[in-house]
Amino acid sequence: MEPILRTENLTIKFGGQTAVDHVNFVMPNKHFKSIIGPNGAGKTTFFNLISGELKPTEGEVFFKGQSMAKYSSIERTRIGLGRSFQITNVFPNLTVMENVRLAVQSKQKVRYQMLRHFSSYQEFRTEAEQLLEIVLLSKKANSLANELSHGEKRKLEIAMLLALDTEVLLLDEPTAGMSLEEVPAILDVIKQIKQKGDKTILLIEHKMDMILDLSDSIMVLFNGRLLADGSPEEIMNNETVQNAYLGGLYDEHLA
Repeated sequence: MEPILRTENLTIKFGGQTAVDHVNFVMPNKHFKSIIGPNGAGKTTFFNLISGELKPTEGEVFFKGQSMAKYSSIERTRIGLGRSFQITNVFPNLTVMENVRLAVQSKQKVRYQMLRHFSSYQEFRTEAEQLLEIVLLSKKANSLANELSHGEKRKLEIAMLLALDTEVLLLDEPTAGMSLEEVPAILDVIKQIKQKGDKTILLIEHKMDMILDLSDSIMVLFNGRLLADGSPEEIMNNETVQNAYLGGLYDEHLA
C-alpha cells in the first residue's frame, strides 16, 4: 500500500551547512510517528520542507504518491497536509467558536458574509461544537481567542486543522511553552485524535516520556541525517541512538 507521506533524498543546504541530509522517510496512513533529536538535529527544518515553508536543495516530498514540488504551504494544507501555524484565518477578537466555525466554513468553500447572521450557519456551528469537544475547549466556546492561555491556543490551532479536514497533522512540539498544568490537557487531546483512528500524525517532541506511549514508531534525526526509525522499543534499545543521542543528552533534552 502506498504510504500517505514519504520523502526521497530530502536535502536542504544553507550556505555550506547541510541542515537536512538525504532523508528517506516513509509514513504509513493513519500512523503516529514522533521525531526526536537534539537541538540542531534538523527536526523543524524537516517539518518546514514537508509543509512547504522551505524548498529543498535536493529530493522531494510525496503526499499520496504525488510530488509536492509545485505546491505552496497553503495549497498543501488545503489538500490535507497541515501544520498548525499555517492557519492564517485566526481572529483574536472573535470567539473560539467563531474561529472554528469559520475554518469549517472555509473548507466548504463558503465565503464569509458580513451581513449574514451567525444563526444561518447552523450546520457549520454544529461541526465546530463537535471539534471543540474533541480538543476540550467546549467551555471556552464563547471566550475571545485572545483571552486563551498558550495551551488553549494550541488546542484551538488543532481544532482548526481538524476543521479543515487535514489528513496529516504536523505537530511541532505541541507542549512547548506550556505550564506543567497545561501539558496533560494537550496530551489528552492528541490521544483522543489518535484513538479516533482517522488521522495520520507526525509529531516533534523533545521529551521522550511524553511520546513513548503515544507513538507507533519513532524517527531519530541527528546532524540532519536519519539515524534510526522503528518502534519505541527498538529506538530505546538501539545502541547507535543511545551513543549518539540518548547517552549524555537525556537529562538536557528528554527529561
